[in-house]
Amino acid sequence: MNLKRVKMPLFIIATLLFGLKTYFIYRFLFSIDLENTMQEFILFINPFVSAFLFFSISVWFKKQSRQMKFLRYTALIGTFIIYFNLVFYRSFTDFITVPQLFQASNMGDLGSSIFTLIEVYDILFVVDVAIIWYLSKKIPYAMSVNYQKSGRVFALAMSLMLLAGNFFLAEMERPQLFTRAFDREYLVKNIGLFNYHVYDLAVHSKVKTQRVFADGNELPDIKEYVNQNIQSDSKSPLHGIAEDKNVIFISAESVQNFVINKKVNGKEVTPFLNSLVNDDSTYYFENFYHQTLQGKTSDSEFLTENSLYPLSRGAVFFTHGQNEYNAMPEILKEEGYKSSVFHSNNKSFWNRDQMYDSLGFDHFYGEEAYEVNEENSVGWGLKDKPFFEQSIKYLQSMEKPFYSKFITLTNHFPFELSEEDSSIDKYDSNSATLNNYFPTVRYTDEAIEKFFKQLKDAGIYKDSIIVIMGDHYGISENHNKAMSQYLGKEEITPYDHVQLQEVPMFIHIPGHEDGKVMSQVSGQIDIKPTLLHMLGVSTKNDIYFGNDLFSKDRKDYIALRNGDFVSQKYVSTSDICYNRKTGEPIEPKENETSESRAESACDPIKEKVEEELGYSDEIIYGDLFRFVDFSKSK
Repeated sequence: MNLKRVKMPLFIIATLLFGLKTYFIYRFLFSIDLENTMQEFILFINPFVSAFLFFSISVWFKKQSRQMKFLRYTALIGTFIIYFNLVFYRSFTDFITVPQLFQASNMGDLGSSIFTLIEVYDILFVVDVAIIWYLSKKIPYAMSVNYQKSGRVFALAMSLMLLAGNFFLAEMERPQLFTRAFDREYLVKNIGLFNYHVYDLAVHSKVKTQRVFADGNELPDIKEYVNQNIQSDSKSPLHGIAEDKNVIFISAESVQNFVINKKVNGKEVTPFLNSLVNDDSTYYFENFYHQTLQGKTSDSEFLTENSLYPLSRGAVFFTHGQNEYNAMPEILKEEGYKSSVFHSNNKSFWNRDQMYDSLGFDHFYGEEAYEVNEENSVGWGLKDKPFFEQSIKYLQSMEKPFYSKFITLTNHFPFELSEEDSSIDKYDSNSATLNNYFPTVRYTDEAIEKFFKQLKDAGIYKDSIIVIMGDHYGISENHNKAMSQYLGKEEITPYDHVQLQEVPMFIHIPGHEDGKVMSQVSGQIDIKPTLLHMLGVSTKNDIYFGNDLFSKDRKDYIALRNGDFVSQKYVSTSDICYNRKTGEPIEPKENETSESRAESACDPIKEKVEEELGYSDEIIYGDLFRFVDFSKSK
């Protein structure tokens, strides 16, 4: 090729190369669901529209050297943005938000997790950057342009016209795209990753101002909604059953419900938890869902302590760690309880050192409280068995009654465990992540069983209630092929994906004889009112969005943070209304479109879900509890 005869400007070449690479990543590496030809077309054009918008800025530089430098570094920075999103997506099946950029302190703790998300072929994603750098250095005189002002204005006008056209098609395909922005995949699919980030930055700037302008006048509407739709005057049958008892809460890292009462290679995955399902002293909630999003374990903690929803962007623990809350530890302190968290990780991870103070915990037993070495640690830190074993001495010396939360670590992505610690063989599928998952879940199950015995030996067991809850999913959508093999399904549908968000939930009451399997739809939002009522604590004047799990007078749905919901009759996800029992989309009646039928079935609950999520967001973004003196209402 004779480079001297190249006539196409470099900003056009960069647009084509970068746009093609971006489309390839969208189409084949992000699991973006395309439902029709229009969505396919929009997904194809938006990478080139975004690339042209940014690269065409170079024509405004009169100096050839500055044009070339701008194009080189724009291509490099754009590639970094795409790649960081790709690595993040491989783990979380989600896209990075501005609030998560402030969670950089977590990055140092990720360790080997990051490297498992990097593929050898990823090096190919810099080929276009290398070509751009080579051409800009080798023949800058042939690659640069020297447009008159009218030419530069034309390039700008063309880029804005293309962007407007993209947005017009996106709005046609997805009405109210920018006002119904719970689902980041829809934004990326319709306007592209870079425009999504610009939009996300605008949203972030908007919500940061909400606290400044909040004055408490928002609270009456929220209280009215809670009083009419959430709280009940009737007491559940278990109200006060655990009065003055210790509460031991085990947050089981990444344990999902699909392992309960299941076998792999002929062996039970969770034999101890399975035994609790039919234990007379235990209530097992078989349709219990995690409701976390980008904050993962910290979202789970936020839900259980506050009965408020996490945010749709970032983690509340980071973005609003200094807010005023009326959390369970603070309420229990008024009842004479001491509260603590046990987690063998550093205090800054998820900003726990600050957030735990805001929630009212008395003490955090972090990694400095444990003896950690190479033999007793793996992956993210101290193994679960030595973690519980080393924690008992602290419980024994604790003033009673106490509320203590234990957060396990071993069953954490990438699910590493030595052969000597593995009681069952790995699964055999195309996913190393799923294959490794079962031995680590089994290890956590064994650790919890040993912990029960240690509690009995320490004389703590009888005077306590023990809660075991999975904190969030462990296997993401990126492993759907392997999951379909494990579940014996041809494919994982959107309905199946929602069902896979079920996590184990047990409430064990030593000496109780009426335990049973509870089938109602429930979620992490329900933990706070349930435990407080079991302890005989009134929540009449509190503000929360969950229900007592044992109350008959409760709402019949739970909201997921992305706007989906599960009710006793329906599952709403991906704009499809499913029959919850059959998993089939609701069919239209005669002379009725499928769209209108789905709306008539799911829309009433969907409106409530959006209202609840909006009210919860108002409380957090406006820091509204600073205007409430909860002490006067107790």
